[in-house]
Amino acid sequence: MDSTTPDKDREPERRAVSERAALDQRALHRSFLDNLLYVQGKFPRLATQTDYYLALAHTVRDRLMQRWISTAAAYTTQASRTVCYLSAEFLMGPHLGNNLINLGIYDTAAEMLGELGLDIEELLYQEEEPGLGNGGLGRLAACFIDSLATLEVPALGYGIRYEYGIFHQTLVDGWQVEKTDKWLRYGNPWELARPEWVVEIKIGGRTERYTDEHQRLRVRWVPARIVNGVPYDTPILGYHVNTANTLRLWKAEAPESFDFGQFNSGNYAGAVTQKIVSENLSKVLYPNDEQEQGKELRLQQQYFFVSCSLQDMLRILKVQGIPIDRFHEKFAVQLNDTHPSIGVAELMRLLVDEHLVNWDTAWDITCRSFGYTNHTLMPEALERWSLPLFERTLPRHLEIIYEINARFLDQVRLRFFGDEERLARMSLIEEHGPRYVRMANLACVGSHAINGVADLHTELLKQDVLKDFYELWPDKFSNKTNGVTPRRWIVLANPKLTSLITETLGDGWIRDLDQLRGLEAHVQDAAFVQRWQAVKRGNKAELAAHIGRRLHITVDPDSLFDVQVKRIHEYKRQHLAALHIIALYLRIKADPNADIVPRTFIFGGKAAPGYHMAKLMIKLITAIGDVVNVDPHVRDRLKVAFLPNFSVTNGQRIYPAADLSEQISTAGKEASGTGNMKFQMNGALTIGTMDGANIEIMEEVGAENFFQFGLTTQEVYAWQARGYRPMDCYEKSAPLREVLDLISSGYFARGDTSVFKPLVDVLLQYDPYFLLADFDAYLACQDEVSRVYQDQTRWTRMAIINSARSGKFSSDRTIQQYCKEIWTVTKVPVRLLTQEDVEADFMQ
Repeated sequence: MDSTTPDKDREPERRAVSERAALDQRALHRSFLDNLLYVQGKFPRLATQTDYYLALAHTVRDRLMQRWISTAAAYTTQASRTVCYLSAEFLMGPHLGNNLINLGIYDTAAEMLGELGLDIEELLYQEEEPGLGNGGLGRLAACFIDSLATLEVPALGYGIRYEYGIFHQTLVDGWQVEKTDKWLRYGNPWELARPEWVVEIKIGGRTERYTDEHQRLRVRWVPARIVNGVPYDTPILGYHVNTANTLRLWKAEAPESFDFGQFNSGNYAGAVTQKIVSENLSKVLYPNDEQEQGKELRLQQQYFFVSCSLQDMLRILKVQGIPIDRFHEKFAVQLNDTHPSIGVAELMRLLVDEHLVNWDTAWDITCRSFGYTNHTLMPEALERWSLPLFERTLPRHLEIIYEINARFLDQVRLRFFGDEERLARMSLIEEHGPRYVRMANLACVGSHAINGVADLHTELLKQDVLKDFYELWPDKFSNKTNGVTPRRWIVLANPKLTSLITETLGDGWIRDLDQLRGLEAHVQDAAFVQRWQAVKRGNKAELAAHIGRRLHITVDPDSLFDVQVKRIHEYKRQHLAALHIIALYLRIKADPNADIVPRTFIFGGKAAPGYHMAKLMIKLITAIGDVVNVDPHVRDRLKVAFLPNFSVTNGQRIYPAADLSEQISTAGKEASGTGNMKFQMNGALTIGTMDGANIEIMEEVGAENFFQFGLTTQEVYAWQARGYRPMDCYEKSAPLREVLDLISSGYFARGDTSVFKPLVDVLLQYDPYFLLADFDAYLACQDEVSRVYQDQTRWTRMAIINSARSGKFSSDRTIQQYCKEIWTVTKVPVRLLTQEDVEADFMQ
């Protein structure tokens, strides 16, 4: 992995550091053995693979510490403007491999371990992945903080240290079963607890008005209970730079975790009640919120981490001696979707109630501090909370929101005189029927910038979801198309391709992905094309072996790997791909000698625990596989594999091996997508609708290098307006009828006609995501995919062009746009502290 070797211009710094932070093989060897003995307390004959992993992790963390402390010192000394990224999810993935690459010592560590008879790849897979996110939202946050560090931009990521992350998915008879994700079972070598920076969080209770000693009317929040927030910090190192920013995750604890009096009286359970209740706040990622208790816990979680984070920012202001009225000059606070939008009301409370800032000044500071990223066009994802729930949880915040709303609606009345319907739509309180607090509206009103995450998504926000706010404040709106980090998704995930590209172009592309354009000069080079094909074939063989071990399904690496891995949802339309498999299967049953291009269909993704239709979609896919994979007529031309428990780790296996990337959501439903970008970077071709970032991918690669099908957003709206009847599609399309009739017959359920009846009924009666309307076009497009795949030279050239033109979709580009157009922050290069610097600091 030549691209990870240390930069020559960093050698003087490397020589200047202490032995504990040295990066040469001898120093790594000594540190590894020290950590095995003195941290793990094991000698080699008793050590497990987990012990070896932890020893290596601590060895790497030692090297991060000098950069982390140097970064903190630089930011403190310079009082640098800092990006604070508030996100309910951070799906970081395993840290070890990423840190080895960013330090430039992956190969050195591999050689050191090899001399000890250890395999670095085996140790990498020992790491328990922190499942602190559900999907794209959390993974985007992870890519962003990677890019912020690589670009040397001062930043803090703020979130929740969930004790149990996203559930561990297993399949039992094809049905999803959720198991507890115990990612902390062996501890977390990457984090440091910071109990000295604990903050208090109030919940529930009531408010009181009183007059203070200066005769000022003030409000006091008298909470029902108090919870402590304890920060746990993880260093996030940039690629081949000294910058190591901080991911600060908050754990909930009770102020008094043990009631000695209750214990002595014999109430042993009551003695720890407060501990249990308080720790629930950071216990589980996204508790099931179908019940009122789940909704209340989720609101408390969101408030908990936002309040902790804002209070932490105020602490930093104090440490750096910055006046509170310059909060917005020190911090650029980004709301990653609506989950942290309570921050608008919380910052107002902290400024007005706790720091006695007058309302108008506090509101100016708040609006100039916050930016809001919207990630969804789905109405159900624009969070809202019932007034009774909100009031009993956050009584003071409801009063503040009422005041914000009254002043805001006065603005709207002046601008849109007499438009009462607009007032009702824009109000922070939903007045029609049961009353709710609208969190997206609060985020819009309290932020100076609002952005979507793909060109189409942003336009639809302006035209539909947030149209009223756009018409009031058009200058607030901009687009920031998402991106992903090439360090994890190419360099770490695809070392074979990394070596080929670096040998061809040099390693500058890792920090400037636009340099991949240089690959286009080699698309006619037969030798280069052959090497590219060998890389892809090798990756496919590795994934095929993994599928064989995991699922006991034999997969042909020369077949077309047709892949769809993402959260399971009806709008993402995994069941459209399932119908295509059945259509191909029916062709083979009608003619066992039919000329079918061999395909391996690979699925992965989790369904929300309470989302029955999504679980039924998983069951359908696995049921199809149970039939197709063993039917002798198929003769291995079709294989179906659903890889359970899709995660960052599994993604690193899958993206490099894919030939075809399925991005087939209903047009106008996917905000952006980032899986599509990971596939493209690794040389997969896309079959997709004109939705989310698919449009921009096709613009970059050219329509001739993209398989496009389906209704456009405008056509979807038109079909809705004139009254869409899915049964019409069923009646007009013979292939569609055959597919749905076969499912309805119970063929894939051992004759049980009831299993998939709910899914078929929804499609035929409602089909809210226009699956049947797109079915024939999708089949025709897939036939074109098969024709092109038969010409391997053409397919490979298209794949190279896709990878070569993926530069726009680096998260580095996205972050540069945020920095320039929303955050107004600049990079702060970090000089490594030496032992002399530390000793001198004692003398100050």
